[in-house]
Order: sequence, then C-alpha cells, then structure tokens
Amino acid sequence: MEASIVAIGDELLIGQVTDTNSGSIARIMAPAGWKVAGVEVCGDSGDEIRSAIDRAFHRSNVVLTTGGLGPTKDDITKQVLMEIFGGEPVENSEVLENVRKIMSRRGLEMNELTAAQAIVPSSCEVIQNRLGTAPLMWFERDGKVLVAMPGVPFETVGMFTDEVFPKLQKRFPSNEVIEHRTFITTGISESALAEMLAPFEESLPENLHLAYLPNASYIRLRLDAKGVDKKTVNKDTDAACNRIRSIAGEYIVANEDITPAELLLKEADRYGATLATAESCTGGNIAGAITAIPGSSASMLGGVVSYSNSVKTNVLGVDPELIDRKGAVCEEVAMQMAAGVCRLTGSTVGIATSGIAGPGGGSAEKPVGTVCIAIAVENKCESVTMHFAGNRQRIIERAVNHSILMAVKMLRNKKEN
Repeated sequence: MEASIVAIGDELLIGQVTDTNSGSIARIMAPAGWKVAGVEVCGDSGDEIRSAIDRAFHRSNVVLTTGGLGPTKDDITKQVLMEIFGGEPVENSEVLENVRKIMSRRGLEMNELTAAQAIVPSSCEVIQNRLGTAPLMWFERDGKVLVAMPGVPFETVGMFTDEVFPKLQKRFPSNEVIEHRTFITTGISESALAEMLAPFEESLPENLHLAYLPNASYIRLRLDAKGVDKKTVNKDTDAACNRIRSIAGEYIVANEDITPAELLLKEADRYGATLATAESCTGGNIAGAITAIPGSSASMLGGVVSYSNSVKTNVLGVDPELIDRKGAVCEEVAMQMAAGVCRLTGSTVGIATSGIAGPGGGSAEKPVGTVCIAIAVENKCESVTMHFAGNRQRIIERAVNHSILMAVKMLRNKKEN
C-alpha cells in the first residue's frame, strides 16, 4: 500500500522550518509494508494546496497532509478541504472540550482564535488530538482517504503512530507478511561491506531485499522479506540472517535495530557496569545521547564537559605538564580524562574525547577531524586516534558514535575475558 504526503506551510518553503514529519511517517509505515509514493511541499495558498492534493491522489489512494491547521489566518487548509470534499463549518463540542483541557493544563486562557480550532468541516470524521489543540480530520470519498494532521512534529508523529496509521491499516487491510531484520555494523565502510556481501545479495530470492543505511561511524544493515505465509517468510529470513552473520560477523555489533547509546546501556545493564563521560571536543553530546534514553539513570552516573585545559587538570586530574608537552589533543590526555572521570564519579566505565572539531584550530600535525578517544573499564584503559571527515557537526557525530561503540566492544571484551 502507498500513501502520498503533502506538507503545507510557507515556513517550509523558506527554510525557516524543516519538514521532518514526512521522514517520520515513512519510518512508521515501512515495517508494515507501506510506502511513501511521493512527498510535496506547498505554501499556504489555496490554489497550491488544491493542486498538491490533486497530484497526490493521482499517485495513491491515501493522502496525508501536515500543517496548515492552526488558529491563525494563514492556516487555510480546513477551508480548502471543504472545497474539495464539501460540507460546512460546524462546531465540534468534543474538540472544544479537548482544547479547553489542553489550554488549562498549559496554564493558558482560551481566546477566540484557539476556540476556533473546534470549528471543523461537517464532511470529515474528527480524530481528537490528545497532544495538541488542532484536531485531525479524516475525509473519505470514492474509496480514497485524506487525513489532515497538524504540522507540529511531536503531535504528528504521536497521533499518526497511535491513531491514524492503525486506522489506515484497518481501512486498507493486507494479507502480505512483512519481516524486517536489522544488523548494526561498525569498523567497515559501506562500499567494503557491500562488496563483501555482493555474492550473497545476488543469490537472494525476489522476496528478500538487503538495504545499507549508513550513519556516522556505523551502518544499519536491514533485511526485508515479504510473502503470504508467515512460517515460510520467517524460515527464509532466518536462513538469510545466518548467512549474513557467517560472512560479516566480525563487523556486527548488534542483531537488532538499536542506536549505539541504546546498545551501550543494554550492555552496561547486562554486565552491571556504570558509565561516566569526560568530553572536550564532543561537548557533552555523548552524555546527551545516553541520557536521552529513558531508564539511562540506572547506569549513567554523570559527566564532565572539560572544554578548557583548566577543567581537564583541576577537575579530572590530567597532568598539566603532559598538556604542555604534547597538547590537549593526544591519547595520553584522553586516557587520563577517562581515568579521572571514573575516580570522580565512581563509575566502572569512563568515556573520554579530546580533539579538533573545526572548522578552525587544526594544524599539519593535528588537522581538523583529529579526535583522541579513550575508554577506561575498571583498571584497564585503551585509546585510539581517529581522523574524521566532514563539517563540525559530522565530526562530532562520528566521534560520539565511535566512542560509544568502542566502549561497547571494550566492555564486552573485558567481561568475556
């Protein structure tokens, strides 16, 4: 099954806001075998919205719109949808009550514009927005469905996951069996991995497909399988996964779709380890990636952003003579940072980074992208110097993921040995 997306809003066209909803919707639908037939961004113009919806319906029987449902005058999507599907504006008492409750929870008074959110086309089925004030609207005609959703990503993703997509799956049922298996690989480039798996890919039957999804410092390798018999699909998928493990096993760090930070927390819980970070060039992003995960407090003790040398020496106990002699960006300093944060917090694992994220600050000896990473696990510490390519953001992302995955491997090796 396919769905087309129309993202509405002048702010999207001028780059003031980025359309993240389309990608989120695609990721939610994919495991169920649904595909995005096309994405179009249009401004807050009646003619543009109508034309975009018309083109979307030519691509698929399901159209999803995001944005243009706010209380201000530039939000005209409701009016356009009434012109397309008919009906008249009516006040929905349930929506009005929902708006009142949400405004009250936020400590805000409901004014005339906010109350107008309860005015909806009589031609639609209302889906109450439990996350915001703009109701979702389900329109249906001639076997085709349009669902109008708000543009706020938190509301769109939450409501699409819990309400809209299950309703669409019920409206357009499928007997097709879909299986997805994901491996996380590191320490090998996408091209090298593809070359390694080429003979295996060529032998795959038509109902199995391998996708390479590169990220900063790791690759998600996803195997998709389709069929009509669940037992057969699972059998074929299991056999293909076993072959992948036999070919690329040394580079596989996880057999599930999981982020490096989630994997580290899983391993920390498995081994009863606690975590702490000492970050210079990554500026707290490693700690941020870990603590963004619910339940991380069970393993994560704390961290130090030691951007200045004085914090490295005074807080983490790095030898100032070492910094004077070799500079802050060296493996020896990173190792002392990792050991220092373990002493400071009492953690069993310390993750440290010191490097040059750019765009300035590099030299011939230590160019931009040079990052020294050290991992301390109990009484053992290992370090590495990496040279990451890309802009400042990309270098930091690579350093964060590489550091976390290095900690995963070292924690496993320590406990297995």
